Amino acid sequence: MATDVLIVGGGLIGLTQALALASAGLRAVLVERQVPKDLTAMAHDGRVSTLSYGSAAMFDQIGAWSYMADHAGPIEEIRVADNGAPLFLHFDHREVGDRPFGFTVENRHIRLALHKALDDASGITLIAPGELTSIERTQSGVIGTLSDGRMIKAPLVVGAEGRHSPLREAAGIRSLSWQYGQTAIVTTVRHAGGHGRIAAELFLPSGPFALLPMRGNRSALIWTEKAADVPKFMALDDAAFNDEIMARAGDHWGTIECDAPRWSYPLGLQNAERYIDTRLALIGDAAHGMHPVAGQGLNLGLRDVAALAEVVIDNARLGLDLGGGEVLRRYQQWRRFDALTMLMMTDGLVRLFSNDITPVRLARVLGLGAVDKIGPAKRFFERHAAAMTGDLPKLIRGEAL
Repeated sequence: MATDVLIVGGGLIGLTQALALASAGLRAVLVERQVPKDLTAMAHDGRVSTLSYGSAAMFDQIGAWSYMADHAGPIEEIRVADNGAPLFLHFDHREVGDRPFGFTVENRHIRLALHKALDDASGITLIAPGELTSIERTQSGVIGTLSDGRMIKAPLVVGAEGRHSPLREAAGIRSLSWQYGQTAIVTTVRHAGGHGRIAAELFLPSGPFALLPMRGNRSALIWTEKAADVPKFMALDDAAFNDEIMARAGDHWGTIECDAPRWSYPLGLQNAERYIDTRLALIGDAAHGMHPVAGQGLNLGLRDVAALAEVVIDNARLGLDLGGGEVLRRYQQWRRFDALTMLMMTDGLVRLFSNDITPVRLARVLGLGAVDKIGPAKRFFERHAAAMTGDLPKLIRGEAL
């Protein structure tokens, strides 16, 4: 089998990469170990993602947004507070434009939309379930061998297998990583009233407690706790669990009740020392992983996808090698600074807010109140909240490749 790009990993990032390349006429073979039906089942992944406006624009360009739009809850306001303090930071989308900051969508609905878009696209071969037993990368190209003996030839292989990327390990690319000693409890809740399309992030000593507006009167809950305490919360019956939610959320949102199963995920930071190797590019969690405090993990990976697609397609139009050193260097130079900036920002937020030391707490409360009153500073953070700053690829700007 000959193709333009071999993509390993058929999750949200890998699927989007294939569609981005196909939107400009390139071919892709996508290899995923699991059955697509299992990946789109609710029991597989209870997580919810916040999509920036730019990420939604990219999904629209590659033919997937129409399949998830009905499940996307707009985020029109953001409220950031510190453990019940009277001062807080409030963002309103009308202060920076007439479009929402972003959208909240369940991961399974994003997966379903991407698979439907895949059915509409041409030039993409999905092998799932499928497993590569070997990948040979040389100066002249890539040859991947499947467990059934079939071989795939391409000028470039893309690692989209997540934080434990076998391709990254095989290339000898080391990663800087650490754990926060925190675990995220993830579920969805129903409001007795409504959420007003407001995303709330409350910083508590054990970690951030976030409510993200979904369609109707439901919100996604991302509740961060010390890892050692999470098993007891996960074991509570529904009534006791709802009481714990209300104790943290307060009565600002009215009565809130959990209406879905609960999941838990350990939290850490990871960043590969480089995102490229001979005819190899790493994207998404294979390159970097972060704390969900700012809700930008998936958006960061989607910017990887858009940037890689753009540099590869530029070379294709010039008749140049799609997996050569210049393509890879351009990709890494474009993406590494953005990723490092976001990683450092989220790490700083976690360390600053996940404690209850009185002088530090007073300083950060005053800081939130000050930023809320200073127009230029507030606009700066609002643009970052919308993930629409920096050197953005065409797809993120809503432009075709």
